[in-house]
Amino acid sequence: MNKIFLNNCIVDSSQAVISYNDAGFLYGAGLFETMRAANGVVFALDAHLDRLFNSAQKLGVRLAGDKKFFADAVYQTLNANELSDARLRLTVTSGPMNIDEDAKPTTVITAADFEPYPKDYYQKGVTVVLSPCRQNPADGLCGYKTTNYFSRLLALGFARNHQAAEALWFTVDGRLAEGSISNVFIVKDSVLYTPSLETGILDGIARKTVCELAAKNSIKIEQQTLTIKKLLAADEVFITNVIMQVMPVIKIEAHDVKDAKPGAITKKIMALYKEYFDKEVRTA
Repeated sequence: MNKIFLNNCIVDSSQAVISYNDAGFLYGAGLFETMRAANGVVFALDAHLDRLFNSAQKLGVRLAGDKKFFADAVYQTLNANELSDARLRLTVTSGPMNIDEDAKPTTVITAADFEPYPKDYYQKGVTVVLSPCRQNPADGLCGYKTTNYFSRLLALGFARNHQAAEALWFTVDGRLAEGSISNVFIVKDSVLYTPSLETGILDGIARKTVCELAAKNSIKIEQQTLTIKKLLAADEVFITNVIMQVMPVIKIEAHDVKDAKPGAITKKIMALYKEYFDKEVRTA
C-alpha cells in the first residue's frame, strides 16, 4: 500500500482524506509541483520549492511550513515508499473554505515508481498537435502551476486522440506559448529560441536548466515572441519538463519539422541535460 504525506505525517493511502470544504477540491485553488527523484535524490528540489513559495505569495495560498518543512516532507514520502527512482507530486491548498481561524492549510505529497517515456520518443521524436484552447496572458493564473488544470487535461486528451504526445498552446493574440505539460523550444539557423516569460508561460524547471546549459555551452539562445510561422519554419523543435527532460519533436500535426528527425542541437541539449541530471542526483 502506498504511503502519503498528509499535512504533518505519513499515512496509508487508504486513510488519506481531505475536507469536503477544501479550496483545492472545490475550486482548484491550489498549487502543485511534479518532481523527479533518482538514486534517492530529488532533482532541483530547491528550485521547485522556490517556485512554490513565490507562487503561494503571489496568489495568496497559505502554506503549512517553511522550505525545510517541505523538503523534509518530500524525502519522508520518498523513504516511506522505499523508492529510489520516483515521480513525486507535492500539492498544497489554503485548506477549508471557512473563516475558522484554526483551519490549517492542506499539504499532500505522493510518490510512485518512475515510469519513463518510451525510448522511441527520444530516438525518433514525437508528433505534437496545436491545442484547440488558447492561453490568455492577462489571466491571473497564467504562469503559475495551479491545480486548476482541467483545460490542460482537455488539450492533452485532444492530443492523445490524435496520436500525438503533446498539444502546443498559443495565446489569444497568436503567440506560441507552451505545451499542456511542457515548455517548447525551436532551433533556426543554429540559434535556440523559446517563448519569453512575458508570454504568460510557466517558468519550467527543465526550461530553466536548458537555458542555462545552452548559455554555458556556446549555444546561442534567445527568449522572444514566436509565431506559428516561426514554429513551422523551425529546423528543430523540442519540448521539456522534469519528467520527460528533453524530447525531440519531428512532426507538428501533418507538418514535418525539417527532415522529420531529431536535429543536432536537440541531440546536444539532450546529452547535456542528461549529463547534468546524472551529476545532480549522483550519491556520494
